[in-house]
Amino acid sequence: MTYAVPRTRRSPGPKPLTVPTRWVKFIVALFLLPICAVLSQTFFTVFARATVTQRLWAGEEFWFFSLGVVLWLIAFFGLPRPLFVYVFGHELTHAVWVLLMGGRVTRFRVGRQGGHIITDRNNFWIALAPYFFPLYGLLAIGIYGLLSLFFNMQPYGRVLYGAIGVAWAFHFTFTCWMIPKKQSDLSEQGTFFSLVVIYLMNLVLLSTMLVLASPQISFAALGADILTNIGNFSHSIVTLAERFSQGAYAH
Repeated sequence: MTYAVPRTRRSPGPKPLTVPTRWVKFIVALFLLPICAVLSQTFFTVFARATVTQRLWAGEEFWFFSLGVVLWLIAFFGLPRPLFVYVFGHELTHAVWVLLMGGRVTRFRVGRQGGHIITDRNNFWIALAPYFFPLYGLLAIGIYGLLSLFFNMQPYGRVLYGAIGVAWAFHFTFTCWMIPKKQSDLSEQGTFFSLVVIYLMNLVLLSTMLVLASPQISFAALGADILTNIGNFSHSIVTLAERFSQGAYAH
């Protein structure tokens, strides 16, 4: 083996300032909190208006979706929980998002006690995807759409609404059940950051479902409500800052 000896030596320069990634994510999460507040206000306002004024509750979509939710809640709290089904969906969601991010999965393993995948890529989207990406609900919609290409599936629309209700309740209950169990997916990304992202993405999912389920609500109308609430929130912050500055000046 041969090697070249350098003729001159350089003194080591100053080390660049490094900031832990978790600190950056914590700050990002703080800036996401106002977005969570605005979207929460918008969702509950639009949902109340759609339910009371626009009679969303009278549609068969609402009733069969709600029936699916209730049936799953009875099963979740009254029957043995299908842990293998959840773990399989959890790890499969990781794998799907790895592929979406251009990565490669080299190992996929699941069991009742847990599972894991081995991949060449990881980020917070991949790590947190199972907590906001309702894989089984999307599979139900995809299967229904595929069958619609060959058969008349319109008479079975109620079954689809019920299946979506079951799938969403499955996603919601298992997410709420697993989060307090010190999941490595959350702790490795920073627990506070992870919880904020999970809440925000699930709120985006619910808002999208509300628009699709209600003929009276459009994405444009939802966007207009969001902009109005952003304006109100900004006005409140400015007013609060002015009061604070006036109080500090008086002292």
